[in-house]
Amino acid sequence: MTAYEFTLIVFLVSISAGLLGALTGLGGGIVVTPALTLLLGVDIRYAIGASLVSVIATSSGAAAAYVKDGLSNIRIGMFLEMATTAGAICGAILASRTPTNALAILFGAVLLHSAWQVIQAKKQQNRNQAADPLCETLQLNGVFHSSEGTVDYRVSRAKSGFGLMYVAGVLSGMLGIGSGALKVIAMDRIMGIPFKVSTATSSLMIGVTGVASAAIYLKRGYIHPLIALPVMLGVLGGSMLGARLLPRMPVMTLRRIFAVVVVVIAVQMITQGLRGRL
Repeated sequence: MTAYEFTLIVFLVSISAGLLGALTGLGGGIVVTPALTLLLGVDIRYAIGASLVSVIATSSGAAAAYVKDGLSNIRIGMFLEMATTAGAICGAILASRTPTNALAILFGAVLLHSAWQVIQAKKQQNRNQAADPLCETLQLNGVFHSSEGTVDYRVSRAKSGFGLMYVAGVLSGMLGIGSGALKVIAMDRIMGIPFKVSTATSSLMIGVTGVASAAIYLKRGYIHPLIALPVMLGVLGGSMLGARLLPRMPVMTLRRIFAVVVVVIAVQMITQGLRGRL
């Protein structure tokens, strides 16, 4: 296979990953790394490095729109980003010292959790949150505007959310994913932040977390332009296409199909990791 053919295939695979990631809300990074590793035989560390670059690119586009619409809570993002950035740096350093087979098995486990998360995506809850002195001190409570009018919300359990964000950062640094699902869980289900604000603030944070991890991968030489550039352009293009198609597509059907595909990929990653073939 020539370099041109390889680049073209990586680009097409990345478009599909970005499209699937946008339609399911998980992001392209969760798909592109196993695709590069299992389909094209790319070393998993180079696949993770390329995925991180794509995560930064897609996050930057989405985050700008959310900030403009007033959905992102900048204070919450800055507070929680301290945990995710520290976790991402630790994860990136840990990844360079972890055997590739172990990374593949861990990635497979995260994929299985993501498949479960996709199926559970519609189950939302409304809760009354108790006052949290730390949140009051940091002025994390906020307001956003929706079609129903202005919505005030109160944030709680800041310490628990901060701890889970560190775990999300470690996974992001180790696996080259945005860990958006875990970040949204921390904000929506633990801290009681409205789902729209959680999603928008997570998009803002994903890019910053990715930059911290990517700096470590770049320093260690795991970001190769021949892989990273087509992955970044492909995932970005696929994500934009997915965002346009989303309102017209049967999302729940797509989510179920995607969950099945992700489970198959996860089993492949875990099996190959256990056999020592990655």
